Amino acid sequence: MSLKQKVEADIKQAMLAKDKARLQALRGIKSQILLAETEKGGGEGLSPDTELKLLTKAAKQRRESAEVYAKQNRPDLEEVELTELAVIEEYLPKQLDEGDLRARLLDIIQRVGATGPSDMGKVMGVASKELAGQADGRAISNAVGALLNNTDF
Repeated sequence: MSLKQKVEADIKQAMLAKDKARLQALRGIKSQILLAETEKGGGEGLSPDTELKLLTKAAKQRRESAEVYAKQNRPDLEEVELTELAVIEEYLPKQLDEGDLRARLLDIIQRVGATGPSDMGKVMGVASKELAGQADGRAISNAVGALLNNTDF
């Protein structure tokens, strides 16, 4: 079942349950899917990789918006963003915890033969592809930097 079909089925469930917050988030996801399909020329649908990128981008936007609203002391708007983020994260792969992220990155560092901070680009290229959707890009970058600089992570 494609992401679009899952979202459409969940929209129906949210409508029946009269869950307005979930419904709003699901409609936002569906809107982004439809926009992505029309950009590509439509027809065949989106690849799983494209779907993952779309969801990751949407989650990042919600996370950043929630941070801005928290800084501006707008808990009402922050809550809306966090609720939508929670719904989006249901469709993303399970996020790696700190220990798992560190272990995976150490493996990647060994494979590419990285020895210091100058190899950050090599490690990030591989890590970004392998850990796509499993960890936030900022978290990956911070962890790689700490590991290559031999600082605590």
